[in-house]
Amino acid sequence: MTGAQVDYNGQPAGYTGQPQEAINYVDAHDNETLFDALTYKLPADTSMADRIRMQTLALATTAFSQGVSFWQAGTEVLRSKSFDGNSYNSGDWFNSLDPSLTSNGFGKGLPPAADNQAKWQYMQPLLADPAVKPGHADLLAAEAQSEMLLRIRATEPLLHLGSAQLIEQKLSFPDSGPNATPGVIVERIDDAVGPNVDPRLKGLVIVFNASPVATSQPIAATRGQRYRLADVQQHGSDPVVRAASFDPATGTFIVPARTVAVFEQH
Repeated sequence: MTGAQVDYNGQPAGYTGQPQEAINYVDAHDNETLFDALTYKLPADTSMADRIRMQTLALATTAFSQGVSFWQAGTEVLRSKSFDGNSYNSGDWFNSLDPSLTSNGFGKGLPPAADNQAKWQYMQPLLADPAVKPGHADLLAAEAQSEMLLRIRATEPLLHLGSAQLIEQKLSFPDSGPNATPGVIVERIDDAVGPNVDPRLKGLVIVFNASPVATSQPIAATRGQRYRLADVQQHGSDPVVRAASFDPATGTFIVPARTVAVFEQH
């Protein structure tokens, strides 16, 4: 095996060490679903379109990380358990997953008292608010955005480096730390460092912008280089991300509010 080929364990060709994997997730069978957790945390007047974007952003942090990306079943379609934080014994009423995408499970009533009663006062007004319950079109939009993340993860070898050594060589987070822009993470994978993993690309820059305004992120090391938005996003279902751009003169990545953008270096 040569070049960018990857074995069945997700290891780059030629890597002979033991697999070193981490499992990344933002929701699981324990605790609230991602949709329910965001409903607690987002401002009450957040639009459904922005709720979907924040769900997508959260999932992107695992989809675009190294290691194993774990998603709870239904998180791609805003699955809710009506705030049930421990649903192992709650039956189908709170644990159902509707494949027709008629409902995401939100607003079924207050979850069982045993593990949830202390939060009932916070749950009740939210569960009764029709603006927080997504409709069929919203679930389809969320599914389309989630599928876009999965297509990128499946087709970008640089998201599957497979060893701590390659991750340490190639992965960095420019301008992180105390001077970072609030709500923004910039991830760079430089394939010019160390062994070549993807002969198609020279690298990736991924900008996670969870803030409510567009962001401009200069990376000095990318000045004069060629980056463009990944084809999956350029031709995908989300019109907002298509406005993301790169200025080679200044090495600046411009990304709309509440958007994750994947830039490929050619």
